[in-house]
Amino acid sequence: MSARTRRLIGAEEIERIIARLAHEILEPEDARKGIELFGIRRGGEALAQRLAAHIERIDGVAPTLGYLNVNLYRDDNVVHALPESQIPDAVDGRSIVIVDDVLFTGRTVRSALDALIDLGRPSAIRLCVLVDRGLRELPVQGDYVGRCIPTSRRERVVVTLSPTPAPTDEVLLLDPDA
Repeated sequence: MSARTRRLIGAEEIERIIARLAHEILEPEDARKGIELFGIRRGGEALAQRLAAHIERIDGVAPTLGYLNVNLYRDDNVVHALPESQIPDAVDGRSIVIVDDVLFTGRTVRSALDALIDLGRPSAIRLCVLVDRGLRELPVQGDYVGRCIPTSRRERVVVTLSPTPAPTDEVLLLDPDA
């Protein structure tokens, strides 16, 4: 058996989705006081950078940008070789948006929440994801979702996303049983 790969989202649509997400992130009243975007290392890094660029174009002010390595907070013994977290400012009293490429079981997001709470007490924490594929194991929901793509457990969602718009940006669905 060979795996089947389907392209679900191309570069142009990804750019439109990111622009929409940036506008949605700026809608809550507390966003006007300043927000911090925290990309979860690896998948959320490029998305956070792209969102920050869009937000700066819309609002005239770039949001604070940081990155979270959640390895120490995982409960599934999955450890990835990742750069350390980069925390630019204190999170106390700040409005934080956690950014990741794919929301699946919710365990990575739970790890990111634990990491942020260890850093202080934000006024609000929201979640932005490019793709929500369902099949949650924990009660985690995205506040800002690019696309909902129902999948099966055997399928994989693969996101290729550059820090700036690129023709190679795409979201693929791999079905190993097809």
